[in-house]
This record gives sequence, C-alpha cells and structure tokens, in this order.
Amino acid sequence: MCRPWIGSSAVGWADDVRGMTSRKTYTRLFREQFVEIWYRTRNEVTFVEHCERLGVSRESGYEWLKRYERDNANGLETRSSAPHQCPHETDEATTALLISARKEHPTWGPRKLKAWLEDSHPWDLHLPAPSTIGDILKRAGLISSKRRRRRPTRFSAPFQTVAAPNDVWTTDFKGHFRTRDRRYCYPLTLVDCFSRYILRCDAYFAAGGDARASFEAAFIDYGLPSAIRSDNGTPFASSHAPAGLSKLSVWWIRLGITPERITPASPWENGRHERMHRTLKAEATQPAQANRKQQQLAFDGFRDEFNYERPHEALGQKPPATSYGASGRHYPKQLPELEYPDAFQLRRVSDVGVFSWGRRRVFISNVLRGEVIGLSTQDDATDVFFGPLLLGRLRHDKPELGLVRKPDDTE
Repeated sequence: MCRPWIGSSAVGWADDVRGMTSRKTYTRLFREQFVEIWYRTRNEVTFVEHCERLGVSRESGYEWLKRYERDNANGLETRSSAPHQCPHETDEATTALLISARKEHPTWGPRKLKAWLEDSHPWDLHLPAPSTIGDILKRAGLISSKRRRRRPTRFSAPFQTVAAPNDVWTTDFKGHFRTRDRRYCYPLTLVDCFSRYILRCDAYFAAGGDARASFEAAFIDYGLPSAIRSDNGTPFASSHAPAGLSKLSVWWIRLGITPERITPASPWENGRHERMHRTLKAEATQPAQANRKQQQLAFDGFRDEFNYERPHEALGQKPPATSYGASGRHYPKQLPELEYPDAFQLRRVSDVGVFSWGRRRVFISNVLRGEVIGLSTQDDATDVFFGPLLLGRLRHDKPELGLVRKPDDTE
C-alpha cells in the first residue's frame, strides 16, 4: 500500500524526497508515510508524540487518519479548499433571465442589461453586480473576450460646448453595405450630441443622396440646433469652395446653424457618433434586409429601441429619450436673409459664382450662387464673409485679384 520506510527518520525521508517530486506528490507521499509509521509504532508511542516527531498538528493527523480509514490511500490526496456551495451564488431563475435578456439584446453589455431589467420589471428584482453578470454571460458563451486596440491620441478641436440638447447635432453616412437585392445602401444618421438621441436614420441608395430632405424633416420635427458636426465628405463639405462650403452647409448657415467639421482622417473627434454606428451595424444591418423598404423598417425599429429602451451609461443608464427635448428655434417657412454689420459692403454672388469688387469681378464659388456675402475692408486687405464665416481674404497689393482659400495663407 505505502512506500517502504526510507532512512532513520521521517524527517530525513522528507528531506530526501522534497526536491525530487512536485508539491502535490510530495504531500501525498508524506501523508502515506505518516499513516504507515503510526500503524507500525502505535503500540510504542502516543499519537501526540507521533505528530510532534513528524511536525504535524494533531488536528491534521486525526483528519488524515479519518480520511484513510474511510477511503484508503485515495483519501490522502490533496483536495480543493473551495466550498461546494456558495450562499451568494446567483439563483437559476435570475441566471435564466439574464441569459434570455442577452439573447434578446445581443449587443448590450452587463451594465445596460442590469439597468434595463431593473427598469422594465415591476417587481423588486435583485440582480448581481455587472461584473457577475458578465461572468454568467461568459460562462454561457454569450460574451467573447476582445483584444484591446491601441487608439490614437485624441485631438480636441475648438468645437462648440455641448451643455444641453440641440447645442450640437452630429451627422454622418455610415459605411455602405448591400441589401439582399444586391443594391448598395448608404445610411444617413443624425444624432443629438448631448442626449445621444437619434433624430434620423435614413436609407439612401446613392452616396451622398438627397440629404437635405432628411435634415429638413428633422428641422420640422425637432427645431433647429446651434451647430451640426460632420466629417469632410460629400455632401457636408466641398474641396472646391472656400472654407469647404457645400450647398448643404450654405443652407445651414442661412438657417443660423454653424457647420462644424472634424479634422480629416480623425473620426475619434466624432466618437459618440461612431460608437452609435457600431451598434447600428450590429443590430440593424447584420443580416441585411431584402430591399430598401425593409431595411428602412429595420432602421426605424433600431432607432425606437435605441431612443426609448436602450440604457446609456453616460446618461446614468437611462435611455436617450429621457434627456432630449425639441429645440425652441422653429424651422422657418421662408429662408431668412443673413445679417451683416453696418460697416460691411454687401455683394450678391452671380449665377456663375462671381461678385464685383471695385471694377473687378472675382470668382468665389458656384455653391454661393445667388447668396449675399459681406466685405470688410482693412488697410491692405478685404475680408470676405458669408454670414459669420470668414471665407478668405483679398490682398490689395497683389497684381492679380483672387480669393485666398485660407486666410492664414496671407500671413
């Protein structure tokens, strides 16, 4: 049964074996030797003396003997000290509820699921901590570990401060995909930056689309924001017009809305919007719908759930609708004219994109056809404005007259 006695003492045997075996094997062999010696010498020494000789406490010695008598040598194996039951373990009903909620909302994390369940169930629901919920979902195979990505250093652009709903709206065309009828779909999204409330999510089948229709519908439903933030792509900006103006941004300025554009190739400056796009992709485009009509219905369903059900961590785990309210600036029936200081000289851009400056005619841009611009004359230059936006500068000392695209170029 047991290893034969080696050496003149158990202590000497232990020193011989300790460096030759693993800790687990050494422990089992030592216990076997302890039991063998006791049965061989129990008529000669007391159990207390036996324990003292081998450096074992009486409690451990009695435990080993009891386990050996019950299970023979197998009882001397090292056993886990983990409890067989945990009084704080999540019950099966709660676990099933969490798994069901995750399957219903496969892109929601533990915090959102906890907030949503506690808010949607009328009875007193006691849920575990988000970390425990994450462990339960991971054991159920509903969460996979993701490798952390390195992110570029963030750049803080001089954007308007967002302190209330409708201070800033953000907009973008999400990456295109194909519906099952093999046609490309370009989703246009419009979001209130403060509350994360999705104002529009429209399916277009052409890059850029007729975006004005979506914005006009949003202005009618929700009023006018102070600013709209976008990237530098079509139709929000143009590389051929001063200050990157496009027909869409010219219309915004006429409405008293400031266009804001992020730094090129810097989507993290519009990070809230990009994060929403990731959720939109997971919940409304995978899989894609049969056609544009069905895809728009999927977008509408996603928008309703996102605005009215989905908890948002930045809003105290409340849905965006609880933090949003329509703007007090209503969409006008007639487009107002821009106002300029009295000292400005006003010029109307012709149908071919030029305006008069002294005896000269200066081309500015076709996107400003029919619009009124303001000229502010200094000692050696004339600044050209469209509303509050500085478009460029005309230098008096240049033999050729032309609009400088960037005012900084004249310094």
